[in-house]
Amino acid sequence: MTGGVVCGSPTSPMLTYVYCVIASTRRPRLGRAIALPSGSRPRLIEIGRGLYLLVADVPEREYDEGAIKAHLADLKWVSRAAVAHERAIELVATVDAVLPMKLFTIFTSVERAVADVTANRARITAAIDRVRRHEEFGIRVVLRRAIASASARGSRAAHAGTGAAYLTRKKTLRDAATERAERARETVGAVYERLAARARDAKRRSPAELPLADGPLLLDAAFLVPRSRSRSFRALAAREARALEQSGYGLTLTGPWPPYTFVQD
Repeated sequence: MTGGVVCGSPTSPMLTYVYCVIASTRRPRLGRAIALPSGSRPRLIEIGRGLYLLVADVPEREYDEGAIKAHLADLKWVSRAAVAHERAIELVATVDAVLPMKLFTIFTSVERAVADVTANRARITAAIDRVRRHEEFGIRVVLRRAIASASARGSRAAHAGTGAAYLTRKKTLRDAATERAERARETVGAVYERLAARARDAKRRSPAELPLADGPLLLDAAFLVPRSRSRSFRALAAREARALEQSGYGLTLTGPWPPYTFVQD
């Protein structure tokens, strides 16, 4: 299924917003969801063979391509839409499989949305098989601020001297920083491999993709975990967090989430 914005026709005042594709042997039950800004409550469209679409009606004047581009400058509006999008998907997260769509996946009609699923049936079936009865967990590992601050204080102390002693201290600090960085890579790599061994699939962001604003972020990874192993994965993550804390690192576990990271080819 293709993500993104699809312009509506001039004669169609309403568009069809698609949250996700659902695979379930029984018709899912919907709780009370948060509606999108100016949108209707989410509803199910049965496609057949155990597949459903979770959709809502949205006004074309606010959700066509031009309107969406204008809305992107309004962080409050985008935030409301994103929260409504995620909450709706979370309502059905316990079914056999959920394929979340990107925010603002919109079609001119329900018929167009169903036709898109039909045209991409083979790819959608493969994605469903990959994530069926699985959940996504996120793991982040950071270097504690206290250690980073101690390194900075040591660097300032090195600049306080002069001559040979200053150069010696500066080299010592540089070597120590290199050693810490190498040790951190090895430590984080080992943690990632142990967690990945409990998952069906795992993906980590490259160092170039990691945000610097959050501080020394060493690992940002997603894990696709069978629901039957969810408890043991949580337990392993807790043990890893305790061990890392003793070495000056912090590990944070988030989830379970719908498998956002693993539904794209």
